[in-house]
Amino acid sequence: MSNTEPDEMAGSSAPLIEHLAELRTRLIRSVFALLIAICVFFIPINGDFIAEHILEFMLRPIEETLRALGDPSPTLQYTSPQEYLFTLFRISMVFGFALAFPVIGYQLWRFVAPGLYRTEQAAFLPFLIASPMMFLLGASFAHFVVTPLAMSFFLGFADVSSIFANLLSGGAPELPEGAAVVPETQDGLRITFFGKVNESLGISLTFIMAFGLCFQLPVLLTLMGKAGLVSARGLADVRKYAVVAILVLAALVTPPDVVTQGILFIVVYGLYEVSIQLVKRVEKKRTQKLREEGILDEDEELYGDLDEDDAK
Repeated sequence: MSNTEPDEMAGSSAPLIEHLAELRTRLIRSVFALLIAICVFFIPINGDFIAEHILEFMLRPIEETLRALGDPSPTLQYTSPQEYLFTLFRISMVFGFALAFPVIGYQLWRFVAPGLYRTEQAAFLPFLIASPMMFLLGASFAHFVVTPLAMSFFLGFADVSSIFANLLSGGAPELPEGAAVVPETQDGLRITFFGKVNESLGISLTFIMAFGLCFQLPVLLTLMGKAGLVSARGLADVRKYAVVAILVLAALVTPPDVVTQGILFIVVYGLYEVSIQLVKRVEKKRTQKLREEGILDEDEELYGDLDEDDAK
């Protein structure tokens, strides 16, 4: 008895060690791909790093908003020597992960796939492809729709044009070209906008991450529907609680303005309704398959009356 127990323990530990070794290999490859992708964004193009071109693209909504509000020369600043470099590193890490995601996703798939049945692989693989596509869709919606609206809302309260007003006249001393001149005032403080690069970028990235993750809702709920963890009827029954949860989510992940929160709520709630329909399709296919196999009768429903899920 004492001789067989060590053998059984050794036999059970061998697969675990093999899995851990494979996991380490997959992680090393993923990290290596991420590091290469980060370095790519520090390749110079036309005298500037790729990360700098992406930074300009990310800050374009605030530039267009400033011009629309009367600023002829939109300017952002950084207030510490390392701030601009760290901003470029931040850009390279975020977009480097996006660039390396195919490799990272492939390594994840190679690690998980051997433990799945063929039918489970066929069910999981489309979601691995759909997830980055939905994130890209959400990120694009955030950058081209939400961010310009939010910037217009925020900067609409500030006087962004006065600091660039040129009041040099009547023999005033000539200043270097491009120097910003603050106009004189006799009636109180002049409050204007001095934007910082990292803070402005942080707002844009917050919107991109928030909407990109929220656009994962149909993918997540459909995958859970395939696994039998949720049903279309169950999602429809908790719709009122979902509305409250989405409102709380919109308040947490967006800046405190009603416009952005309202847009996020409308989009996420729409995705929730789409998810219900996708889960319903999954259930209909599963029911039809069980009928073809003779497990269910033609008039028997596995999930109840699927056409009346939204009746309540």
